[in-house]
Amino acid sequence: MQKDSFEFLKSLQETPSVSGFEQPAMAVIRQRMKSVADRIETDVHGNTIVVINEKGSPRVMLAGHCDQIGLMVRLINDEGYLYFNAVGGVDGTVLPGTRVTIHNKRGPVEGVIGRKPIHLMKAEERNNAKIELSDLWIDIGAKDKKDAMKRVAVADPVTYRLGMERLGDDYITSPGLDDKVGAFVIMEAARLAASKKLKCALYAVATVQEELGLRGARTSCYGVDPLVGIAIDVTHATDNPGADKRIAGDVALGKGPVIERGPNINPALGELFEDVAKKAKIPHQIDAAAGATGTDANAMQISRAGVAAGLVSIPNRYMHTQVEVVSLTDLENAAKLIAETVARIDSKMDFIPR
Repeated sequence: MQKDSFEFLKSLQETPSVSGFEQPAMAVIRQRMKSVADRIETDVHGNTIVVINEKGSPRVMLAGHCDQIGLMVRLINDEGYLYFNAVGGVDGTVLPGTRVTIHNKRGPVEGVIGRKPIHLMKAEERNNAKIELSDLWIDIGAKDKKDAMKRVAVADPVTYRLGMERLGDDYITSPGLDDKVGAFVIMEAARLAASKKLKCALYAVATVQEELGLRGARTSCYGVDPLVGIAIDVTHATDNPGADKRIAGDVALGKGPVIERGPNINPALGELFEDVAKKAKIPHQIDAAAGATGTDANAMQISRAGVAAGLVSIPNRYMHTQVEVVSLTDLENAAKLIAETVARIDSKMDFIPR
């Protein structure tokens, strides 16, 4: 991966973007894309829309959600400890002992998530694998409530401590790879596509609040009104000891982006992706998405009178934890696949299922 792309990815991963609080990360995207976009706008919902070749036809929308799961301060007690709610699908079992950052308007505040030590638990507590968020708290080292409120406030968003690290030669690990790598890929694809003679109008949208129900994709797709909508998200890698390929399919890091096929995917667009990947010799994998996917592709497919939807997935290990893992090569190949596919779309192409 070229240096400027890697630095863009790193900056995106290390900028907070809890659902509903995505604008710091959106600013990183706007800065990156201003040199290639015809225009960039942010809608009332917070989606960032990068437009290239606006007078082309048909309209093609790329969607990668920029929000990450997180927490939100719910209560500051008299002793200065913070109780919290989950924002999105947080796994309570990974929270105890986690280092977190509270993002206050005056600046970030570091904290740790505590719980009752195992030595002090009753037998039934030790044997109960389920962890209730109400049994956990954030310790910021405050003396009392007054001291804590000098630094944090109720409704402040909270992230796992952010930081992207290399694992071996090709892998990276970070919180929030779901799905800031998707936002990264669509912007890299748009950058690559901008150098081609596009016939279509391209709208690369970093969407908001996907983790709360595909909300940003619903509103932005309605506004853009594309004929074709392509989502980029992560999918579960099954190349690790905890995965059951009988349930989740055979998906591995480093073997290329995953082209999804199924009811959520327009048949013509799915075939186009496969044809482009084969002719351009782009490594790829195929996965069966047997129903409505839990991605922005779902929201786009049923927008207005319907959109020809596609989904390209990035294999991801340990989803919704502090240590998600993806392959840099997969990210590069996903951007190439999408850029090459977009370059093939013109007003003569028929997406009506036959």
